[in-house]
Amino acid sequence: MTAEQPDPEIYRPGEADCLVVIDVQNDFVPGGALAVPDGDAVVPVINALLARFPHAVATQDWHPADHRSFASAHPGRQPFETVGLPYGDQVLWPDHCVQGTFGAEFHPDLETQPLELVVRKGFRPEIDSYSAFAENDRRTKTGLAGFLRERGFQRLFFAGLATDFCVGWSVLDARAEGFEAVLIEDACRAIDLEGSLDAAMERMRTAGAHIAQASQIGTG
Repeated sequence: MTAEQPDPEIYRPGEADCLVVIDVQNDFVPGGALAVPDGDAVVPVINALLARFPHAVATQDWHPADHRSFASAHPGRQPFETVGLPYGDQVLWPDHCVQGTFGAEFHPDLETQPLELVVRKGFRPEIDSYSAFAENDRRTKTGLAGFLRERGFQRLFFAGLATDFCVGWSVLDARAEGFEAVLIEDACRAIDLEGSLDAAMERMRTAGAHIAQASQIGTG
């Protein structure tokens, strides 16, 4: 490497580090109701990462069938339109990750045995939930921050779907909660609605998050 291109930092996860796997569910991979392009490509990357971390948790979208974030709950509206709800602007989505359905299950190839906690979010019919830490009204907490603090974690690494929505919001909230945050970029994929990926990456950097690749994650 030249002086202009220093060796990338190598992260060696220890007892104060936790991998946070966001929404690697059937409805978010090709063939699912809200497929993220190339979304299934994150599965082998995340499985390899799980072997390098002493601790890992995950989130799972878990919507009732009549969730207000679904376009089907708004007659005359189409998926990906935006409407105003009591907590602010809301993108309307195709029905996805409905409780108890195949689409809501984790991808069958995802290694779930190492997960120490699964946080289900978006189960309140009136409020969508992108972040692992808080629902979209920004007041209703999931309890994840308290769990992580009680366990003594200080640095969180993020992987999953999608970079510009649930992953990105989770990274920002991790910073707001006082955690160090590292986005593992190639362990994520994006929806990228009208430039939403670039905007999300800029917000994460501005918030003090680090951007890394899976190859930069070593073993303790």
